[in-house]
Amino acid sequence: MRPALEVADVFRRHGPGYRVAHDGHLGRVERRVMSAIALCRTAALGGHVETCADCAHSRVAYNSCRNRHCPKCQGGARDAWLAARQADLLPLPYFHVVFTLPAEVAAMAFQNKAQVYAILFDAVAETLKTIGADPRHLGGELGFIAILHTWGQTLTHHPHIHCLVPGGALSPDRQRWISSRKHFFLPVHVLSSLFRRLFLVRLKAAYADGRLRFFGALSALNEAHAFTDALRPLRVKRWIVYAKPPFGSPEHVLAYLGRYTHRVAIANSRLVSAEATTVTFRWRDYRHGNTPKLMSLDVGEFIRRFLLHSLPDGFHRIRHYGFLANGCRRTRLARIRQLLVKVKPAVADASHQTIQPLHQRPRFDPTLCPCCGGKLRITAMLPRWRSGNVSPCPDTS
Repeated sequence: MRPALEVADVFRRHGPGYRVAHDGHLGRVERRVMSAIALCRTAALGGHVETCADCAHSRVAYNSCRNRHCPKCQGGARDAWLAARQADLLPLPYFHVVFTLPAEVAAMAFQNKAQVYAILFDAVAETLKTIGADPRHLGGELGFIAILHTWGQTLTHHPHIHCLVPGGALSPDRQRWISSRKHFFLPVHVLSSLFRRLFLVRLKAAYADGRLRFFGALSALNEAHAFTDALRPLRVKRWIVYAKPPFGSPEHVLAYLGRYTHRVAIANSRLVSAEATTVTFRWRDYRHGNTPKLMSLDVGEFIRRFLLHSLPDGFHRIRHYGFLANGCRRTRLARIRQLLVKVKPAVADASHQTIQPLHQRPRFDPTLCPCCGGKLRITAMLPRWRSGNVSPCPDTS
């Protein structure tokens, strides 16, 4: 069922004026995101006519934009991705580890998204791999999924990576499974220190190679001495790494992944109202007991904050590492399951149990007639609608 208010409504009503007012500051990606969301499931993208074979009920269904920033287009992509991940789950506790960039670095990242977000992924991955392989901790190869989020609850720019990690490691000779402690994965202070060092080393190298550019309030950082001075306090600042308790079952892991993988900056369900000059939405204040609150922003500020989280074309924000990497996942997981049989027979039995599907509640089936429940069939195709000024094609990357 369509929500009473959508981000698309805001873009359709106020997007043209925002484009005019910020013509010199909107990039190609941001323009395509705005266009895709505004046109999603409208006549502009074409569609088809569906007719019920039983009662002859007909309806028009317009095409989706399939843009990864669109709040309406993530459900199907998320379900398909989760179905593929279901076979990868191990009968083990899973830990959730979050790596967050300091505000000073987040500002640099916004002006160099592709470069700094890639550095963030690399630093997080090497941190977990290095500490996991250390004999003083687990002493083996970890496997984990890393998911980039760039927003906070109020849509501010807040880059951080969520990692979902099975509780253990595969020994270097692949002959043993090394289990982590039941309620403790890896020391957070050690992860934080190494993450900080690895990230800053990579950031400095990118700057030396000329891959970083700064403008506006950060334009002074184009001078080498200013950039060096900016990094100095970051070397002693505490970088936030947070590890949550393990999950109770593989089903909980799937449910959790569903909330994080294909998320966008704000869901349509959080929108409360859109007036002539303001947009109001719900948010949770994590610093004060997760208290639900309302925030009202000027329309232009709401659009600006939403567009802060547009990702560069082709940038992958979900990545797999270690024994969950795409190139070796199948063979590594098969080996780990063999080892779990030897180490924990009870776990071995659990590994053969069928994991319950993620969605237990009835879901809307778009192929069924809303009147009689019969099967809807496509009886006509509707071409894309064109006007004088052709809107840019949606970004489906």
